Amino acid sequence: MEFIQITSLEDFRTKEIYKSYCETFPEEERRSEKQFNALFNCPKVKVYTILEDLKNIGYLISWELTNFVFVEHFEIFSEFRSMKFGSQIIADLYKNYSHIVLEAEPEDLDENAQRRISFYKKNGFTTIDETYIQPSYGDGKPPLNLWLLANWLPEKTDWIREEIYDVVYC
Repeated sequence: MEFIQITSLEDFRTKEIYKSYCETFPEEERRSEKQFNALFNCPKVKVYTILEDLKNIGYLISWELTNFVFVEHFEIFSEFRSMKFGSQIIADLYKNYSHIVLEAEPEDLDENAQRRISFYKKNGFTTIDETYIQPSYGDGKPPLNLWLLANWLPEKTDWIREEIYDVVYC
């Protein structure tokens, strides 16, 4: 498995990532095309395509913040799901980052959310904040009640939430 950082909008994989991003994530859970394109100008953001046997199997959008990495979006393309790639990707992230934080829908929302939370817990994450509100991605998009998960147990989560709000959603 190989993570290749995409550093330019001109990279042919950027279109594939954005297309799948729009098809997979509901509008209120994603950036507009203009906002997505702006990610490539932010030094804290890393957009990776993930390869397995020279095939693009998914992508990861992360933010390297003060004392943790925040995974904003993570997707395995539909034709590669249920092949254990997600767990492999998480294991690879652990090799590079000791503190990882991500957002997920509350497990009581629906079966998919329950499955997602179960996946993250199986891969070493713990729910650290069930009262987290993801800020709106823009006009007409509501803030969302989500959970914050991490691969470690911070004593407090206020500082994590504040940095995500100040950097990722500014």
